[in-house]
Amino acid sequence: MLSNVTEYLKRSAIAYPDKIAFRDEQQSLTFSQLERQSKALACKIASALSGKTKQPIGVYLPKGVACIVAFFASAYSGNFYTPIDTAMPKARLSKIFEALRPAAIITDAAHNEAVMEVSPNSTVIDVETWLDGKIDNELLNRIQRTVIDTDPLYVMFTSGSTGMPKGVVVSHRSVIDYTEWLAETFSFTEQTVFGNQAPFYFDNSILDIYSTVRNGCETVIISEERFLSPKRLCLYLDEAGINTIFWVPSALVLIANSGVLETACPTGLEQILFCGEVMPTKQLNIWRRAIPKALYANLYGPTEITDVCTYYIVDREFGNDECLPMGLPCRNTEILVLNEDNRLISGNEIGELCVRGTCLAHGYYGNAEKTSAAFTQNPLNDKYPEKIYRTGDLVRYNERGELIFVGRKDFQIKHMGHRIELGELESAAAAFHATERCCALYDGNDSRILLAVVPEKTDKAELYQYLKTKLPRYMLPGLIVTLPSLPLNSNGKIDRKKTAELLCDKGK
Repeated sequence: MLSNVTEYLKRSAIAYPDKIAFRDEQQSLTFSQLERQSKALACKIASALSGKTKQPIGVYLPKGVACIVAFFASAYSGNFYTPIDTAMPKARLSKIFEALRPAAIITDAAHNEAVMEVSPNSTVIDVETWLDGKIDNELLNRIQRTVIDTDPLYVMFTSGSTGMPKGVVVSHRSVIDYTEWLAETFSFTEQTVFGNQAPFYFDNSILDIYSTVRNGCETVIISEERFLSPKRLCLYLDEAGINTIFWVPSALVLIANSGVLETACPTGLEQILFCGEVMPTKQLNIWRRAIPKALYANLYGPTEITDVCTYYIVDREFGNDECLPMGLPCRNTEILVLNEDNRLISGNEIGELCVRGTCLAHGYYGNAEKTSAAFTQNPLNDKYPEKIYRTGDLVRYNERGELIFVGRKDFQIKHMGHRIELGELESAAAAFHATERCCALYDGNDSRILLAVVPEKTDKAELYQYLKTKLPRYMLPGLIVTLPSLPLNSNGKIDRKKTAELLCDKGK
């Protein structure tokens, strides 16, 4: 078992020194170049921190190969990194820096001023200045001997219910365990070419980055601009030789709804993986008809369990109104579905999905209270300390023993005396022939269920009649609002808060 992700890079730099590892719109890096530049930058970090290790390093750079160098440089220097969105509002950036208190911030000349404005007392390292610096291998080797696999590799910030972002602390061990499972399950090789969609501050990117250095793959970092045109994006996938993608469902749905798969289908795709939100079966079926020979896999997991803890490789046909399974636990991971009495569910019972295993994060950076609330003692074990992570997601088992997502605990409502999972309404609405996207919410002030539907021209009366054939009366929406599109957050998921604001405005 490896103790440090830099060992992946060391192996690939020896096996594939001149093979491109990562490329973006402006430049590319071979494995040997990535290793050398990461080590040079690591020496600068070590010098700037006077040899201190296990310190937070902020990476404030646009998405590109320079970010990858900064990530590995942080690991080589015995520290851990935090990817930060350069388009993030100043107020949120200030909150993250306040929580993280980075020992150093890696940026470039174009963003130096923005960093100094928010964090004027930080040690700032210009990545462009130090990529070709001298390497002190003796220093780096000395540092690496102090690194163990439970040391943090990164802290990734997610949104917090109180408005204060939460920094999820993930170790080398967890990422290595995940990366080994991926290699075993999807047989990635040096011929695999990933088309990266996920921002680096979003945990889906972990698959692309570490599978690349582990297996000698190549990752093409696709710019956000290319996702503005589904046709140009699909053409680019084949032009770039991309054969594997791991995207949020929203990106796949956008392409499916555009009709472009009929005219510009990316025929080079061999594996299509998705994670981050529910993948509507209707749009998945469009993809499967267009590229029937590809492998499709539904992956599930929150940031707190190192990206993925369950998976389902699509092995049968599904009707548009059927739910796609979350499948089974990943290797070396156990799923506990607990009811309100902290007992394992049985039959058709619904419970909260909880996880135990190497995949668990250490907790939330500098936030013991929230850590203890989410990472709790396993209630099924009172003999020794054993942590589980409570995801807040409600699930059940189908007749095949596969997990089925029902909804979020915080999306479960009490309406007209009934407990309702808003996810069930969304699944029913998504299967309607005209629906492209949808989002169900609850207006507590007026005690009514709201449903947002794309496209704007959807016949609301016809949709309502359809829902009456699928759902009990108490689950029917009190207001249906049609929109040209649904707002998305920076990770490409439906932004429920902004959607709620739109519905409230429309409903007045």
